Amino acid sequence: MILRDDGMIGAEVGEVRAVTAEAFGTFTLVFFGVGSAVFGLDRVGLVGVALAFGLVLMALVQIIGATSGCHVNPAITVGMLLSRRIGAVRAMGYIAAQLAGAIGAAAVLWLLVTFGGITDQTGVLGANSYGKTANVYGTLAVETIATGTLVLVAIAIVDRGLTRLHGPFAGGTLAMLHLLNLTVTGVSVNPARALGPALFEGGTALEQVWLFLLAPLLGGAIAAVVWPRVRANAAMPLGEGGGADTALST
Repeated sequence: MILRDDGMIGAEVGEVRAVTAEAFGTFTLVFFGVGSAVFGLDRVGLVGVALAFGLVLMALVQIIGATSGCHVNPAITVGMLLSRRIGAVRAMGYIAAQLAGAIGAAAVLWLLVTFGGITDQTGVLGANSYGKTANVYGTLAVETIATGTLVLVAIAIVDRGLTRLHGPFAGGTLAMLHLLNLTVTGVSVNPARALGPALFEGGTALEQVWLFLLAPLLGGAIAAVVWPRVRANAAMPLGEGGGADTALST
């Protein structure tokens, strides 16, 4: 969401650091976020899982926000790309890193459940699914709207130069979306988060993962289109108020 200019440290080094940060960040988000459900759903409940996702994202902003912008979500990267706040090459690198990080985290969760003697409280390695509480159309709508909201917040943070509030705004929004939608879709709002567990769970989770890949990307694209039409001052230059040089503009 916020990204510094890497020119002073060298473009190639900056790219490597940023992509590595995205892989690390997505791994951490999926491991602790999904892990809170897999390891402790019976103890922390839905509220605990929602807080875990939000708090982990808040922490990650502090760790990698200045390095990569802390997208840790292909939907946010797509939204930033379509709103011209990040270049295509970096966007592709980010998405590849995010998917790798999420798959790596899911692999560790699977190993812990399979060989580590840990009981999977979700029964599906925290994978998303539809059909029990919402059909395919309801799930598509909920995931698209929820992701669109998350990406709108991300773009707003950049445009308004609210870098100091990046963590609370982003983490709070993610926690809120989980509180509202965990019982409906399990909350993806992140294609990487959806893909990782589905690959290792297989079965129905893998058959249905397409929706949890499509809907967040659609939500991110819609957010990029909506933001210029709802922001308070469409004529305001990017970064007025101090955010231009730290925004996702490479």
